[in-house]
Amino acid sequence: MNVIAFVVSLGLFVGGILLMGYSFTIEGFELLSFFAGLLITSLGVAVPIHVLKRIDG
Repeated sequence: MNVIAFVVSLGLFVGGILLMGYSFTIEGFELLSFFAGLLITSLGVAVPIHVLKRIDG
């Protein structure tokens, strides 16, 4: 279970950073895509900090 959660959270984290990086090339949706990337990156950090702590305990 921990390996799956790690892979998912790492994918969310890296995907969010990539989305924030590419957001300046998306015409008309720069702010929306940057904000979505920020939320996805935050979710990728929140999964191991908050969710996995409760599953292992």
